[in-house]
Amino acid sequence: MNEQDGQDGRGRQERADAVDREMAARLLPGSMVRALGRWWETNAAAYADGTPGAHAVRYTPSRWAQITPWPKALAPTSASGDAAVNRAEVASTVADALQREAFREALVATYVWGKGKRGTPGGSGPAALHKILAFDGLDAALATAVTALREHDAPEAYAAFKGQVPGLGPAFFTKFLYFTGTAVPPAHGPRPLILDRVLARRLRQMAAAVGRESGHDQDGSIATWVWSDNNWTPHRYRVYLSFMHAAANQLATDDSWPSGASPDLLECALFTTGWEASG
Repeated sequence: MNEQDGQDGRGRQERADAVDREMAARLLPGSMVRALGRWWETNAAAYADGTPGAHAVRYTPSRWAQITPWPKALAPTSASGDAAVNRAEVASTVADALQREAFREALVATYVWGKGKRGTPGGSGPAALHKILAFDGLDAALATAVTALREHDAPEAYAAFKGQVPGLGPAFFTKFLYFTGTAVPPAHGPRPLILDRVLARRLRQMAAAVGRESGHDQDGSIATWVWSDNNWTPHRYRVYLSFMHAAANQLATDDSWPSGASPDLLECALFTTGWEASG
């Protein structure tokens, strides 16, 4: 399977697969394990239960006044100032919305959490979400993705979602899948995790190092190709989930990481740690 149809031959894909196998065998490098240990020392009190449920995002409700339906768990858009919502609250909101098949409400909750204070009136946040909500095929796309997750697995749900809703790319629809997965576990395989540009760049850096060391990707071009900033294939999402869940198991054996921590704690840590900048 080519990562991007029609753009790359078998040889390039074989090199990408070889780097993937090397990453699966090596998992997190020691420098990253140490950086994650330092992250845990700083954040242990906030995430004492071993999950990122307390990971809160601040947003400005009034900037989302044009958005409906508006989840009750979020501060009213008439409120002044900022508010905060954490992962556990979004997960509860999404679970309640899915019970009522209020798919749009679930999407709004995950989108606002994902955008946070980056959402500005008429800006990329509220304006983009308004266009997404105006798409006639949105409800069908959301329902199809939820069904694919319930009946199959996270990569199938990703594949069902990809390219179906204009303006809703993987960085945000994987947030929807992630929170949906807390209420609707997949029939097979690991639960979905968020994949966005920041996390892709973390994996790209690891893949480039492994490619150089193994000889499969001396110039880093394969890592740049498969771990691009956006538009990842369903195959790449499957590779990502496999790596992240295996890496979480790796960390569970390290004294610097909480025993039994969930894979999404690793995702949260990779998103927020300064490992990439410090090397």
